[in-house]
Amino acid sequence: MDQDLERILIGRDAIADRIAEIGRDIVSDLGSDCESDGIVLVPIMTGSITFIADLMRQLPLRVRIGLMTASSYRGAVVESSGEVLLEGDRLPDSLEGRHVLIVDDILDSGGTIRRVRQEIESRNPKSVRTCVLLRKKIDSAMGTPCDYIGFDIENEFVVGYGLDFDDYYRNLPDIGVLKPEVIEAHQAAEG
Repeated sequence: MDQDLERILIGRDAIADRIAEIGRDIVSDLGSDCESDGIVLVPIMTGSITFIADLMRQLPLRVRIGLMTASSYRGAVVESSGEVLLEGDRLPDSLEGRHVLIVDDILDSGGTIRRVRQEIESRNPKSVRTCVLLRKKIDSAMGTPCDYIGFDIENEFVVGYGLDFDDYYRNLPDIGVLKPEVIEAHQAAEG
């Protein structure tokens, strides 16, 4: 699968180092306030699965995991549709009075984070913060508030470390850019 990449954008060591930094920032910001009740991490599935697994190990806090499935990408596409589909959640029975951290793989249109945040805020948490591994350098992403950001990247379609193209490439340990001919061949095969 590495042969399908045009180039590696962010290597696994840089990812690990940055996640450790984000973990320290979260603990610095919320640590003492989370001692009794902890924090509820809400990864937006499925893209953030690798990120959340590594991030939560950096948090020496009481951690609960709630899941939210939402997407603005469907099928063999390389641009967000802008329409966010919430497909369900597995959140704790109550978020009232709890600190919540929404975790996503990538911030591009901003629609997914805004929609999930709206849903979480309707459940009266004590605080809601957001964390993304990647933020694209485009107006919609840069204009969407986000508390913790791993890396700012150019407006390219990336895969690896949980990010996919039509559900493939999530398992790559690095983040890379697919070769255009790989995307074209896959889209042609999809019809």
